[in-house]
Amino acid sequence: MKKRKIISLLCTLVLGTTLIATGCSKGSKETSTEKDKDYTVNLGYYNCDHMTSACVAKDAGIFDKMGLKVNVSGNGKVPQAMAAGKMDVGYIGYAGLIRGLAKGSPITVAANNHLGGSMYLVVSNKIKDPKDLKGKKLGIGTKPEESETWLMCAKKLGIPTEGKNYDCVEFGSDKDAYLALKAGKIDGFTCCDPWGSMAEYEKTGHIIATADKIVGEDKWGECCVYSMNTKFEKEHPELAKKMIQAHVEAMKYCYEHPIKAAKIFAKNYQVPEEVAIMTIYKKTVGEGRTITWKMNDDYFKTEIDTLMKYKLIEEEPDYDKLISKKVYEEAKVDDFDKFIKENVDSVFPVGMKYEEWKVKAMEIDK
Repeated sequence: MKKRKIISLLCTLVLGTTLIATGCSKGSKETSTEKDKDYTVNLGYYNCDHMTSACVAKDAGIFDKMGLKVNVSGNGKVPQAMAAGKMDVGYIGYAGLIRGLAKGSPITVAANNHLGGSMYLVVSNKIKDPKDLKGKKLGIGTKPEESETWLMCAKKLGIPTEGKNYDCVEFGSDKDAYLALKAGKIDGFTCCDPWGSMAEYEKTGHIIATADKIVGEDKWGECCVYSMNTKFEKEHPELAKKMIQAHVEAMKYCYEHPIKAAKIFAKNYQVPEEVAIMTIYKKTVGEGRTITWKMNDDYFKTEIDTLMKYKLIEEEPDYDKLISKKVYEEAKVDDFDKFIKENVDSVFPVGMKYEEWKVKAMEIDK
C-alpha cells in the first residue's frame, strides 16, 4: 500500500512538472507571436533599379496582404546601416556584404536579388570611340581600380583601367553623377539604371559598355543580395520567412505586371514612366532574367572568384556564414526557374524587342 502511494505521488509530480513545462513553452510561444505582431521590420534599399522589389512590395500592397509592418527606407546609407546592425533587412551589394562580414558585421545573404551585371558606363554624346575617354573627367570614383563595374567595362572596351589615365571624380549617388553629365561637367560615369535609360531617354548621353557576365567567361556573377541581420533572423524566424516570401512575390509582380511595377518604380525613383518601363524591360527581358531570388551557389562563388581575381577583397569569406539557406528553405518559396518557365517565357520570352514587349505589357496591365 505504502509503495503504491509513493508511486502515485511520483506520477503526480511528473505530470505536474510536465504541465508546468508545457504551459511555460506555450506561454513563451505566445509571447514570441505577440512580439512579432508589434514588431516593425526595418527594410532598406538605395537608388538602384536592382532593388526595385523593395518599393514594389510596399506599394503593390504585398506587405499588407502578408500582415507585415515594414518601414521602408530608400537611401545610400543602407550598407552602412546593415553592417552596423541597425537595420533588419536590406538590399545591398554582395561585395560590400562580404567586406562587412569580414569585419564582424552581423549580416548574411537571406535570398538572391540580382545577378552580377546590369551596371553601365554612360558617356556624353561627344564620346564616339572608347579611346576618346582617355584624359576625360569621369565619375568612376577616385580609386577606379577598386570598382568591379569600371574594371569590367574598361576591359571590354580595351582601354586602361588605371585611374591615372583619367580625371577621376567621386559622386554621392548615381543621380548626382547623371546630373553632372547632363550639365556638361563630366564626360562619363558608371551607374546602374535608371540613369543609363535616363541618359538615352533625355538624349544626354549613351551606354558605351555594360558590365554583365564575367569578362572572358559565359558566367553570371552576383551583384546585390537580399541581406538579413543575423539577430533579426534568429529572434524573429517567422517574420524572417515572411520577408523572404514578400521579396519573392514582389519579383513575381515585376515579371507578370511590368507596367504596374514600372509606375511604382517611377514614383519612388522620381523618373519619367517611360524611363521606368525601359528599366523594368532590361531587368526582366532585355538582359535576361537578371532579377532573381534563386540561391545559386555558382553565382555566389563565381563572384567571389572574380572579386579575388581583381583583388577587391583580401580573402575568401566563410561561405557557410556568408550564405544562410535555413530560413530561405523554411520559407518554401516557389522555384524561380519553374516560375519563369510556366508564367513568363511564353508571354515575355528573352530576346523580345522592347516595342513589342511594351505593347504586350500594356495590354496585360491596362
